Amino acid sequence: MPDMLPPPDPAIGTDKMLCRSAGGVGWMIFNNPERHNAVSMEMWIAAERILAGFAADPAVRVVVVTGAGGKAFVSGANISKFENERGSQEAVEAYQAQTARVYEALATFPKPIIAAIRGYCIGGGTALAVCCDIRICTESSHFGIPAAKLGLGYPLPGIRRLVHLVGPSFAKELFFTGKRFTAEDARVMGLVNHVVPDHRLDATIEDYAATIAGNAPLTVDSVKAVVAEALKPDPDTALCDRLVRGCFASEDYVEGRRAFMEKRPPRFQGR
Repeated sequence: MPDMLPPPDPAIGTDKMLCRSAGGVGWMIFNNPERHNAVSMEMWIAAERILAGFAADPAVRVVVVTGAGGKAFVSGANISKFENERGSQEAVEAYQAQTARVYEALATFPKPIIAAIRGYCIGGGTALAVCCDIRICTESSHFGIPAAKLGLGYPLPGIRRLVHLVGPSFAKELFFTGKRFTAEDARVMGLVNHVVPDHRLDATIEDYAATIAGNAPLTVDSVKAVVAEALKPDPDTALCDRLVRGCFASEDYVEGRRAFMEKRPPRFQGR
């Protein structure tokens, strides 16, 4: 994680969401630590703007999503704002539409996304993490989806993503019980890729992000797209073939071969 939180960006519209980029890595930081990074409508809107900016920036090759304060990734929706933001049917629909756009933006993001999870990852936080490509958490992290304790409904796309990740049995257990699960439980379920000691999370995330950012972006991004197609009942094979051909036709493919022969690190340009 960045040593210091970046200053708020006025274009984002709230100081509760922060972003920065350096070394090919973009950081999106939920910054509401006094409420364990519970998310409000303005934060969801800002998250959509940040992701759009990173997607359009060729210098950003991988994105890390995390939470500020050291005690939570994201603890879910800001329930204290339910009356104002989700008090009527119209408000509920507007809120759900906004969150759905962010989840979809994460799930279909054209570049790799890593969730760096420390502490609470509850409700909407779990849903956010599921949308990411790689999830790495600390030993003290906790996960849960307390929808059944609040009377909330979960739409098909979110449940489908969870089922693809952990399977139907664990997905049902998460939803039916509304319980909090440990980091080890999450690892067994397949909800997270790795569990690391708290003091190792930052270094681990930085290593993974730097490694991915240093690899051939056309290859990495094409694999992400092909994996997404592989999960569909009717994959777009023409798209997959086109992406593969694009890798072999790229300057990066030439650079990769030359670097290997010259025994030096490759310098990939994404073209």
